[in-house]
Amino acid sequence: MKQPSNITIVGAGLVGSLLSIYLAKRGYNVSVYESRFDMRSHILGGGRSINLALSNRGIRSLEEVGLAEQMKKNSVPMKGRQIHDIHGNLSFQPYGKQGQFINSISRSGLNMVLIDEAEKLGVRFFFEHQCTEVNLEKTEIIFKNNHNNVHHAPDLIIGADGAFSAVRDAFRISDRFDYAQSYIEHGYKELRIPPGDRGQFLMEKEALHIWPRESYMLIALPNPDATFTCTLFFPFEGTQSFSQLHSQEKIQSFFEVNFPDATSLMPSLQEDFRDNPTSSLVTIRCYPWVKHKTLLIGDAAHGLVPFYGQGMNAGFEDCRILNQMLELHKDDWTKTFIEFQQLRKPDADAIQNLAHDNFVEMRDLVADEDFLLRKKIEARLHELYPEKWIPLYSMVTFHEEIRYSEAQRIGKKQHEIMDRVMKTPGIKAQWQSLDLKSIADQLG
Repeated sequence: MKQPSNITIVGAGLVGSLLSIYLAKRGYNVSVYESRFDMRSHILGGGRSINLALSNRGIRSLEEVGLAEQMKKNSVPMKGRQIHDIHGNLSFQPYGKQGQFINSISRSGLNMVLIDEAEKLGVRFFFEHQCTEVNLEKTEIIFKNNHNNVHHAPDLIIGADGAFSAVRDAFRISDRFDYAQSYIEHGYKELRIPPGDRGQFLMEKEALHIWPRESYMLIALPNPDATFTCTLFFPFEGTQSFSQLHSQEKIQSFFEVNFPDATSLMPSLQEDFRDNPTSSLVTIRCYPWVKHKTLLIGDAAHGLVPFYGQGMNAGFEDCRILNQMLELHKDDWTKTFIEFQQLRKPDADAIQNLAHDNFVEMRDLVADEDFLLRKKIEARLHELYPEKWIPLYSMVTFHEEIRYSEAQRIGKKQHEIMDRVMKTPGIKAQWQSLDLKSIADQLG
């Protein structure tokens, strides 16, 4: 591949915008095409955001482009999970050690900062340009804008256009391309808790709130303006499902019975439920991510469900590692493309699997006594032997130097060890007398 100078990125979302910054800093001429309007000049409605949890992997990428501190100032730290039982009783579960937290941040707010920064570096954005055709062999792409077709022939094309990628569609009709998509039975709907009369937070500010109800759950993330963005994850069909909530009376009754403390804080529940869409949750697996001079990245390559809060963080890590490989290979894109997809595919598979598993944990287990004891023992192991035992959640969220695939491998071994520990007779009464060093040593 000859040295490229002109790169087209399809998708001006979080990953496409961040990648454009990385590439502009490397001296490339970057154009970004986006099918949607410019969010900076339009009023955005709610309904599809699922507030983002920015953690160490994403922060590290933002640090490299000089935006981490700015984004931290516009986020709210979440130090753990605040669990709400059916009666409104609360219990708090720290995410990690003292001082460790994840950050609740607005998707649109972060996206606008990234676009602004990219434009300062000379990146050109073309909004309301829908990708209609990609010729992988010729590295040509066609966009539709106001009924006109725009033909473009850059040196490289990068598809960062999300889980329903138009660029990936060109891969799907090419030879020897593996592709699978799978939907879970649950959808999601975004709701809102406003601030109090004095502009104050109405629940604990520095926590991710969860109402686990076994087969479904409600969550709430704090925003800097003292609101909470709430998301109901609920089956589409069945006796307990969105299909049954077809009247104001049924909606009100469902929320009052299952989430009484949250419902009392939602004066616009009926309007939000009516106006915000019920959206699906999909996992996308495909390979290869490279065809000729076109690359897939972020959700276009590995869409995942949001239950580990790693979709954005994984996409940002894609950008950082791609840039790292360009540095290593002195901008040899042929070597970079090959190595990038070989390295990142196992990690993408791992975080997709972990995200599915964490959904079960969040909705079913966080209120389970045995699960809570298990986590308490693991936290004690980490406190006493931090070099030997790092809980899986901490590996994924706070230890960006550990690959997702390695975290999954270690986490599986930890799970097997803890299964044996939890079978200890009288474990609930005598767990503090366990030989924790011998347990930690089993990890090797």
